[in-house]
Amino acid sequence: MTETYYTHGTPAERWDRAGLFFDAKDYTTAAHILEGLVDEMPELVAPRLLLARAYYHSARLLRAEAELRAVLERDPVESYAQLMLGRTLQRQGRDAEAAPYLRIAAAMTGDPDIV
Repeated sequence: MTETYYTHGTPAERWDRAGLFFDAKDYTTAAHILEGLVDEMPELVAPRLLLARAYYHSARLLRAEAELRAVLERDPVESYAQLMLGRTLQRQGRDAEAAPYLRIAAAMTGDPDIV
């Protein structure tokens, strides 16, 4: 694959392609495609959230954390981003930092088992 593969097509086509790679658990390729979409449309939350998930699943935790913080800056009531940021911080051994995000996610979803 070349870089042009990641940028080929309309944003909607690239979004669909990224979703296919994500669903196939090819998180690295999904992230390459999503990085371009996020650069192109930084105001959109959905591509950034999927990019964070791709980073998380491919163990690029600092990148996942940065994207999740960017999502929460744009949409502080995105409960899944709250949960993912908490889990990302936990996975880095930063439990004290994770706790507030997990409590917020639990409160937003009504799921006490999150914490």
